Amino acid sequence: MTFVGIFTISIYILNFLFALLVVFISRKSPSSAWAWLLILFFIPIVGFMLYLLFGRNLRKKHFVRWMTFNQNESLPVFKEQLQQLHDKAFEFPNAVTKEHQQLIQMNVDYNQALLSTHNEVDILSEGKDKFDALIKDIEQAKESIHMQYYIFKMDQIGKSIYDALVLKAQQGVEVKVIYDDLGSRELEKKHFQALIDAGGEVEAFFSSYFTLLNPRINFRNHRKLVIIDGQIGYIGGFNVGEEYACLNEKIGYWRDTHLKIKGHSVYSMQAHFIFDWHQARNEMIEEADLKYFPTFEVENLLPVQIVSSGPDTECESIKNSYIRMILSAKRYIYIQSPYFVPDEAFLHAIQIAASSGVDVRIMTPAVTDHPFVYGANSAYGGEMLKFGGRIFRYEKGFLHAKMMVIDDEITTIGTANIDVRSFSLNFEINAILFDEELAIKCRTLFEKDQQNSFEMTTERYENRSNWTKIREAVSRLISPIL
Repeated sequence: MTFVGIFTISIYILNFLFALLVVFISRKSPSSAWAWLLILFFIPIVGFMLYLLFGRNLRKKHFVRWMTFNQNESLPVFKEQLQQLHDKAFEFPNAVTKEHQQLIQMNVDYNQALLSTHNEVDILSEGKDKFDALIKDIEQAKESIHMQYYIFKMDQIGKSIYDALVLKAQQGVEVKVIYDDLGSRELEKKHFQALIDAGGEVEAFFSSYFTLLNPRINFRNHRKLVIIDGQIGYIGGFNVGEEYACLNEKIGYWRDTHLKIKGHSVYSMQAHFIFDWHQARNEMIEEADLKYFPTFEVENLLPVQIVSSGPDTECESIKNSYIRMILSAKRYIYIQSPYFVPDEAFLHAIQIAASSGVDVRIMTPAVTDHPFVYGANSAYGGEMLKFGGRIFRYEKGFLHAKMMVIDDEITTIGTANIDVRSFSLNFEINAILFDEELAIKCRTLFEKDQQNSFEMTTERYENRSNWTKIREAVSRLISPIL
């Protein structure tokens, strides 16, 4: 037998063994397992390499130096709240939290998600408003600025934020910045040299000199957080760059949603940042420094839970929160996400809600940033039409908001898309807000966006082109690994 023949047979044997690994050992979902099996079968060598980079399900024990500090668990108020909930002695601060106490209990038990009661919340749906407010708060910082973004670009917007950070570091304010090594792949630490020279600290999350060969490349930190003086927090969909302020002519109008929060939920945001900071530095941490959790008063009653998920946890808490919210809906569920590529559990939950008479509306962009994502959005949108859901395609620009609002009662806004990557692979963080007035504002925002969208009716969907149908079929097939 020739060398080529031996090599070919060896490749197929390895491919067969990898197929067994996918099906029997890796504990993937059936849909994900089948997607990888097809890739390994039809493109064995390339599929082998793709699986090494993107297919492995490395949980926390494989790549996370686990810490005795577990986010909110180190805060005394969390331990007190946990005990009260289990003793049925917790006094829910308003009617909405009482109505959704099962959701709250689940997130406290399985995500250490403290329910904070007093918060002031501003909704920021325009990039200019978000960046103007952020820079103003940075300029007024007195003690610390902790910043974390998936994408940070040193363009006009990024430079204006960076210059403000440098100035505060020169004034003695503690400045720490985390950027994702893949999302901000054009950045290097040398771009932050002025900040470092001024006393600031900068870390890339899961960095590698050989990014594409990094076994952790598939696990990205998609969180966008800023915490100022432990009292003001920013959380939502905006990254840092000109396109997010609608200054990129090629991309055009950028529609996103962010929150500015002043209140006790910032404690949870701070705890998550500290955890990620030590992850990025590969350091152990025993407990949180209480200087980052100052005592301050906020009069406004607006209960918030900060919920996170990622490959360092066994529980997909953000997805589970979405499903718990969906199952509680009685009147309506409005969802905005740039990607609607749900797993089976989410899809079945939202289909059950729609077929039960709940007004389900899902809004995605009319034009996506990835051809397969467009096909998957279209395919799953078609699935929702069968069950009475309504699908809207936002046309004014690119819709990047990640928002769900239900029954004028409960809202979640954050970084997690409706897709498997956000549910299982990325480090994500969302705020869940239990307040009728804020929910009404978010519903109104959705309805305003609906005016800038077209509705994908059943008739329109059935008349799509054959090419669109083919693209949908391929996208649906590989959707578990998008």
